[in-house]
Amino acid sequence: MKATIYTTVALIAFAANSLFCRMALADDYIDAWSFTIVRLVSAAGCLGIIMILHASHLQRQVRKMNDTSNGTLLVLSDKGSWLSSFTLVIYALCFSIAYVELDTGTGALILFSAVQLTMIGWGIYKKEQLSVLQWTAFIVAVAGFIYLMLPSAAIPSPLAAILMTISGIAWGIYSIRGKTCVSPLRATGFNFIRSLIAVPILLLVSLYYLDNMGLATVNLNNVTTKGILLAGASGAIASGIGYSIWYTAMPLLKHTQAAIVQLCVPILAAILGVVFLSEQLSLPFVVASTVILGAVLTFTLSKKTSKISS
Repeated sequence: MKATIYTTVALIAFAANSLFCRMALADDYIDAWSFTIVRLVSAAGCLGIIMILHASHLQRQVRKMNDTSNGTLLVLSDKGSWLSSFTLVIYALCFSIAYVELDTGTGALILFSAVQLTMIGWGIYKKEQLSVLQWTAFIVAVAGFIYLMLPSAAIPSPLAAILMTISGIAWGIYSIRGKTCVSPLRATGFNFIRSLIAVPILLLVSLYYLDNMGLATVNLNNVTTKGILLAGASGAIASGIGYSIWYTAMPLLKHTQAAIVQLCVPILAAILGVVFLSEQLSLPFVVASTVILGAVLTFTLSKKTSKISS
């Protein structure tokens, strides 16, 4: 039950992230580079405050109980990793840049294909065994996802497609590394705090090198208050808190389960679009969504994946 709750909340956060990104970038309220920078800074700031309060609470517990064997000190020792921070920055930056250059359907197909291949590939490498029913459910879910996204897909520019692929691989790696964290909150917080080192580098690269490559660069003249607020919400709420919850769910899931449930994100994002942006749902969307959700539910409720004995 805990795994279901954490996973559902995390997926809603991912969908909200997509919504914030679409509102900010599609309507030119802010450029992709500035969006990424504000997103990282706001996530680090929000999680930094929460971590200070959380650490203070844990330390008071240790002093009150006078017991260091209850795992509290182990939680306090979790400070994420540089590799996780690096993949986080790569994911966020490549996604924001490629998002502007790609149609929604094309971007989603490339991103989630890369995520699926990365995480399921790692699951197979770790010898996670799927039943015939699970493989069938996975194929049906992917087919439904392609049917949902293909009508809005277009031939992408090679560079944008490569960037979105890198973004998907980076997110897959970041998700996989969440299985070993002791404190999801502290691991996510320190990962975002480390990512701030990349902010001045991102500014320099954007301003001095990418303009000649035809990619979007920092354009402070187009940064609006609404764009900053959307990027801040994306960072502090959807990314900071959302990724912490995802890291809480990851140890409770198999790599293959964590991969397939993310196919629900575009569906949730579309529903949020209906609620907050008054977008319309089409009959093909309803049909495809029903197929995907049914397949994902079948996959997660069927016989649990297990490791092949070596």
